[in-house]
Amino acid sequence: MSGVIVQVSTSSGGVPKRAIEGGLLHASGFAGDSWDHPNIHGGRKQAALLITVEGIEELAAQGFPVYPGALGENLTTRGLDRRTIRIGQRYRVGSAVVEITKARLPCATMDVYGKGLQRAMFDARTLAGDTASPLWGLSGFYASVVTQGIVRVGEPIELIATEPNRPDRRSPAFR
Repeated sequence: MSGVIVQVSTSSGGVPKRAIEGGLLHASGFAGDSWDHPNIHGGRKQAALLITVEGIEELAAQGFPVYPGALGENLTTRGLDRRTIRIGQRYRVGSAVVEITKARLPCATMDVYGKGLQRAMFDARTLAGDTASPLWGLSGFYASVVTQGIVRVGEPIELIATEPNRPDRRSPAFR
């Protein structure tokens, strides 16, 4: 499974994140990126947020005024099927390697794009880790950085490893 990075985004906090040509992705996230609520967002297990542009287009088709970077993602991809992304998968992106750590639980910050966006992108099945949910992946996935590196727009993102049987007592979507 592979795709391409269509946008790399950072901000000084909040949404939207703004497009940059590329940057250093290290254990704490992209250099120059920050969060309004660092006690909730960021950290080593949530160093980067990945969302597919196809998912953004699905939400836009429902009438939500979203676009790459609007949902607070750092990496906007094209070509990855959000329905096949799993916790524990590792992807090479630019010269970095990231591991998908959990599905993103959208918060009230998303209300700036219209009431109901949270429900349109996330449901109880997703919360339970049900990858068969039609909403699986619409809200994006957090990733940790296994190997730091430079990530630029236009570079490939490709699945390099998967670890589907990692033990965890919590929902697989929220390790």
